[in-house]
Amino acid sequence: MKKILGTIAAVAALGAAALLSPAMAESKGKIYYMVPTLLDEFQTESVSAIEKFLKEVGYEPVTLNADNKTDLQQSQMNDVINLKPKAIVLAAVDFNALQPSVEKARAAGIPVMVFDRQITATPIDFTSVAGTVEIGQVAADQIEILLKAKNGAVKGKVLQVLGDPSDPYTLDIQKGFEEKMKAFPDVKIISLPAMNWEASNAGTIVADQLVANPDIDLIFVHAAHLAVAAVASMEAKGKKPGDVLLVSSNGAPVGLDLIRKGWEQVEVEQPLYAQAAAIAMFADKVVNKQEIKAGTYKVLGLDSVLTIESWGPNLKIPGAAITKANVDEARFWGNLKAPADPITPVP
Repeated sequence: MKKILGTIAAVAALGAAALLSPAMAESKGKIYYMVPTLLDEFQTESVSAIEKFLKEVGYEPVTLNADNKTDLQQSQMNDVINLKPKAIVLAAVDFNALQPSVEKARAAGIPVMVFDRQITATPIDFTSVAGTVEIGQVAADQIEILLKAKNGAVKGKVLQVLGDPSDPYTLDIQKGFEEKMKAFPDVKIISLPAMNWEASNAGTIVADQLVANPDIDLIFVHAAHLAVAAVASMEAKGKKPGDVLLVSSNGAPVGLDLIRKGWEQVEVEQPLYAQAAAIAMFADKVVNKQEIKAGTYKVLGLDSVLTIESWGPNLKIPGAAITKANVDEARFWGNLKAPADPITPVP
């Protein structure tokens, strides 16, 4: 118990408002969000969004940060299980290492919802994830348009900079992208990984390839922070905005800024707000152990597909293409302003 109190104190800035609010006296109960880290904007904004949406549907959210430490998150899970909350929302530091904790929670009658970082090796009560293959497909559609506008046809040379090749997120994006691009044999794709998702590795790849392949038409990177490094390498080679087209994915603030500055043409968003909203939409179903049916659900305006997999109900939410024409819309998480649309629980 001492450990959990100390952890809550460490994240008081995230949870104090929920704990002290008089309105919470009549809440449906506490739901703990186990966030893996607060070292990037996606994770910090996920806390704001999940807490906001859970409050809207009547729950008291409490966030615990694992500081990217597997053993700490395991300890937090054990302590939270002893507190017997209505449910746990888990974004795992390590999928495999947290499996026993998930099983322990469910054995204690506490449902577990997985956010963003999919766990498929054990039953889960509800999963909300981005459609990563679909992100690659959306990127392919946008790149088709860009190449046709530049070259008069869908042809040219594309440098694809992946994240770490051990990460299913980047492999799924690559799969969706390359499957769609098979329809265009006149597009040559050069694919190289930025090991450990390091921006410096992406920058080196772009710098080297601009020398080896000076006729590159477009660069497609799998994360916005890699796009920043790509731009730095292009600038170092004397390139100006638009000389080499740039497409990225995940929708982080830096990517949106690059669109505004003209360096980047498209950012395919990972739909953070919709993923968080889905957790709140299905919370009553999960807490009350009611059946969740397969089908298409509209989540913050996005048509999302829920399937019943071997690990449980799995909601996959597509990303959207961000361009100069819509970059300032609040629905994109990179603008750090959660949509005001009210969340309605699934009946």
